[in-house]
Amino acid sequence: MVEKLNSMRLLEQQKIPYTVHEFPDTIHSADGVADYVGVPRQRVYKTLVVLPASGKPVLVMVAGDRELNLKKLARAIGQKKVQMAPKKEAERLTGLLTGGISALALTHKHFPVYLDRPALDQQTILVSAGKRGVNLELAVADLIKATGAKIVDVSRQQGAEEQEAG
Repeated sequence: MVEKLNSMRLLEQQKIPYTVHEFPDTIHSADGVADYVGVPRQRVYKTLVVLPASGKPVLVMVAGDRELNLKKLARAIGQKKVQMAPKKEAERLTGLLTGGISALALTHKHFPVYLDRPALDQQTILVSAGKRGVNLELAVADLIKATGAKIVDVSRQQGAEEQEAG
């Protein structure tokens, strides 16, 4: 059993039930987690660090089978332009390793948190616990409550253009 992480303590303080999913810490992608744990990719959410033109970095949670659309995100959060934080910058800003970045583990840093709308179609989703190799599964409503996430429509299906062209 994995040691108690801050994300778990936060959920327990708020009396939010969760399930721990462990996997090799060499897996750093939502797709890899979904395949290893045996759940559909649309239920495993990756947490991305995005840099707006002005203001604090934001955390955006997007399903493993979807791609973040930066233009949609910029519009949704009232920015002219946003960009993905490079890996090293994301790690420096959060204090967590990529593959382990977690909105639940970063509530004390008060980053604005956004959850992509397709999450609302799921009963539960898996998100990083704040350490590579550990995801937590919880109800979407509980994730929103614990992180203060705002719902945004900012993604598209991976490979959507290829499907439309064919």
